[in-house]
Amino acid sequence: MDAVISKNDYIEIVDRLRNDCDLNDEKLSLLLHCEDTEVNDYLYSQAREVREKYYGKNVYLRGLIEFTNYCKNNCYYCGIRAGNNNAERHRLSEEEILSCCDLGYELGFRTFVLQGGEDPHFSDDTIVSIVKNIKEKHPDTAVTLSIGEKEKDSYKRFFDAGADRYLLRHETADREHYEKLHPADMSFDHRMQCLRDLKKIGFQVGCGMMVGSPFQKTESLIKDIRFLQEFRPHMVGIGPFIPHHDTEFAHKEQGGVQLTLRLLSIIRLILPDVLLPATTALGTVDATGREKGLKAGANVIMPNLSPTQVRGKYLLYDNKICTGDEAAECIKCLSMRVEKTGYRIARSRGDHIFLKNEVEKNTKML
Repeated sequence: MDAVISKNDYIEIVDRLRNDCDLNDEKLSLLLHCEDTEVNDYLYSQAREVREKYYGKNVYLRGLIEFTNYCKNNCYYCGIRAGNNNAERHRLSEEEILSCCDLGYELGFRTFVLQGGEDPHFSDDTIVSIVKNIKEKHPDTAVTLSIGEKEKDSYKRFFDAGADRYLLRHETADREHYEKLHPADMSFDHRMQCLRDLKKIGFQVGCGMMVGSPFQKTESLIKDIRFLQEFRPHMVGIGPFIPHHDTEFAHKEQGGVQLTLRLLSIIRLILPDVLLPATTALGTVDATGREKGLKAGANVIMPNLSPTQVRGKYLLYDNKICTGDEAAECIKCLSMRVEKTGYRIARSRGDHIFLKNEVEKNTKML
């Protein structure tokens, strides 16, 4: 494709994307596959300008607490899938979770992300109790849940308890592709319905996909982009697919860094106000991947607040970084690395720009 289109044509495509927040499928495909360094640098620069228009130089922290690696599902790509008998399982108690939040608060975190597999041990009552206790002790923080598919009534209970955000990666908006990544007892329709329910309830909603996952085609990525345009999530988390040695995708090829970076920029330009993480997966496949992500339009990073003794157990994929760092050590290192990119860590909740004023008003009333 590169042979039949000039560099200037590519630049015009990027400009159109920035101006219209949209491209047709053919031009999206061209941009996704463009490997010209100058064109990519221009794409990244446009994405940076847009993110700075909405969020300035701020990079927002999310304190990640991986509180359980038990999961009832058997997703073919995931290291904590139910069928992996080699996984060393762990669950944090409610007291341990609250202790992680206390430590994070002292370090300046104002968002906590409770992430886990779909673990039936943690009932709705338990999740409600944890959320209420965090919000009671730290009312100026945001609580994000990332605990998979539930029914609408459960989501409503979590929201009413004080949870602010919910992350549920859709993984792929291509039904055929979804069915190649998941067993038959998992439903593409239910995953999408969960996302719609979360938004209707009032959560700030995050979704996202793996880049370069097995069987992914360009058409699949374009369907992802169209889904994002239609759904308009508050946050989009993407990262390269990384195989795990105890899954049936163990020998599949890893997702590419450059394609991930191009997608970050494209997503920034189609959803200018979105919160966009430079993910741990990106930092795993490239030592400076998170910095490159920030320079491609990302504005969120998610350091790990889990106790060090359990971090090495929450392995969705192989070679995950930062499994041994203390939280304080991790944030100090990240702060210095962020500053080298020309950005700065913001000690705030880091809400979506169009929800920020309302959240601040409500917080002052507490």
